[in-house]
Amino acid sequence: MLRDATPADFAAILDLNEAFVAVLSPLDGERLARLHAQAALHRVIEQNGRIEAFLLALREGADYDSVNYRWFAQRYARFLYVDRIVVAGTMQARGAGRRLYGDAYALALRHTVPLLTCEFDLVPPNPASARFHARLGFHEVGRQQLAGGSKTVSLQALDVAAGHTCLGDGGVD
Repeated sequence: MLRDATPADFAAILDLNEAFVAVLSPLDGERLARLHAQAALHRVIEQNGRIEAFLLALREGADYDSVNYRWFAQRYARFLYVDRIVVAGTMQARGAGRRLYGDAYALALRHTVPLLTCEFDLVPPNPASARFHARLGFHEVGRQQLAGGSKTVSLQALDVAAGHTCLGDGGVD
């Protein structure tokens, strides 16, 4: 079931984030609560009473210190930034990520937000994320080095206004 995240889900969301922290930013309860309060979209997929996936996205104008979010904010007047999406290993390659992104795409369409944005690691490499985002129609709009040059991210955008995507109707329940 795809639904809005609630504070009752935070422990499971933090556990999922920690399981994939090698390709995400660390997250603690306080930071998650701040992001949740500002989120334009914070959704989870629950199956058999367990949170199996989540997506957290912010609009322009958020009070968020992420260097990647700020990169987009400096370049685009209107966007929906996917700060993080995590899908449990048991749910990967079963459509959960596409479903969550479809929900974000549908929100962007409803609010005439022209761009859906995100980033993924190039160094260290995250080829699964690169393939996934390419299949959805994202393209690179920039790169930046982080952590003293030990990490490089690909800054990605999907042109919602152009309607070129594989996300279809958004997969909203």
